[in-house]
Amino acid sequence: MLRIAKKINRFTATAAVAVALTLGGGSAAFAQDGEYAILMKTLANPFWGAMGLGVEEGAAEAGVAYFIQAVESDQAAESQLNVCNTMLERKPVAMITAAINSTNLLPCLKAAQESGIKVVDLDGNLDPDILAAEGIEITFRIGSDNVAAGAQGADYMVSQLGADAVGAILVIEGLSGNITGQKRASGFADRLAELAPGLEIVASLPGDWDRGKAATITNDIMIRNPNLLGIFAANDGMALGAVESVFAAGKGGDVVIIGVDGNSDAVKSIKSGRLSASVAQLPYLVGKQAVENVQRALAGEDVPSNVDVPTMVLTQEILAAGTEPMLEFVK
Repeated sequence: MLRIAKKINRFTATAAVAVALTLGGGSAAFAQDGEYAILMKTLANPFWGAMGLGVEEGAAEAGVAYFIQAVESDQAAESQLNVCNTMLERKPVAMITAAINSTNLLPCLKAAQESGIKVVDLDGNLDPDILAAEGIEITFRIGSDNVAAGAQGADYMVSQLGADAVGAILVIEGLSGNITGQKRASGFADRLAELAPGLEIVASLPGDWDRGKAATITNDIMIRNPNLLGIFAANDGMALGAVESVFAAGKGGDVVIIGVDGNSDAVKSIKSGRLSASVAQLPYLVGKQAVENVQRALAGEDVPSNVDVPTMVLTQEILAAGTEPMLEFVK
């Protein structure tokens, strides 16, 4: 795990330099034939760092050229559009994009399509209905089933609290308007209602993918609901913010806290007995398979319109045992 963390840190540092070049307007001078353009959200998030590592190693194995860019935060929608437009100047053969929301990159993706560039929805951030209305046809979308990931979180919550449990549950959503967070939250809520009707979601609030905001939300809800039983957060960063507030209130171990992503910080917290679980979305595998499937599409091979990467629930017991085959993809 330490070796992998160092590789992610190295990758993040390299990509940060690339971001600086893009924002400075100098990236087009370094274009190569047949490049893949990879546009992420923020590499400050370990989830995107692991996905970037998957891209890097997938590209190395495939022998393809690529360049990767990101923006300063998960909320920098306008900056991401500017970066996307600048990336088009290099005339890549494919644009693999993780949009901050369902609309911010539409002008850039439209221009990419008109230039004959294959467009890929990385991690399922684009709304199919909005794309259809704009006349944008993506080559494929790749990521985990976010509704299923939310449902897996509910499965684990009920396994810990019991189907007959009665009490308050908090849901911390992602950025308002982001389809990924919406699907995770709705998947959790629907499955929870099905499995344990006595567990009531007393609040479902946007945490904007922000650890500090999630901590504040958790603190406020605990004051109103001192017997809070569980928290589901739409990503690990927000789940770790919730962990901080719960332990600060002296309730560590009394509240089941579940995140989504399975990033390196979440793994450390689970091992230490603080975060209860994370629904791992295996971002490394998403990045690696994105590159592999673009290569197939460019070669004229059939690629499914939706490429689903599996998820798994990480717990202290599973990590300690180390026997689950999918753990090799947890970066």
